[in-house]
Amino acid sequence: MIKETPVPKDAIALADDLRAALLHVFRRIRHEGDHDPSGLSLQHRLLLSTIDQNPGIGVAELARQEKLRGPTMSAHIKTLENAGLVRRDTPNPEDRRRVGLLLTKQGEALMADLRSRRRDWLARRLAQLQPEGAQALRTAIQYLNEIGE
Repeated sequence: MIKETPVPKDAIALADDLRAALLHVFRRIRHEGDHDPSGLSLQHRLLLSTIDQNPGIGVAELARQEKLRGPTMSAHIKTLENAGLVRRDTPNPEDRRRVGLLLTKQGEALMADLRSRRRDWLARRLAQLQPEGAQALRTAIQYLNEIGE
């Protein structure tokens, strides 16, 4: 069995502080989407985002990924289809039962609007930082990207 080296206490404290700060920022960014003029639920916005990131994803695969039952996911997709935000792609020639999901032009526009509102909120907050604070974040981003690799 591989013995893990103990984690230094200062690294644990930094991890706790970073996690809390990131969670707070993510919640505030997500909150910007709560003012969505389309009136979509958070669940529907999350599904649109997943379909946007995975064009052609199947309903069953989407249900597994989002940890929802098949009938529940089908109902969500039907709602998004009726709203004109999602469409079904042509069936897969290798498995005609599998039909991928795609965003419509309206769905793409909604996601672009949501992303830009969230980005603009964050940019406004970043613009309020002192130059040294902005530079510290640029440096931190480099390290965060290293951690994520």
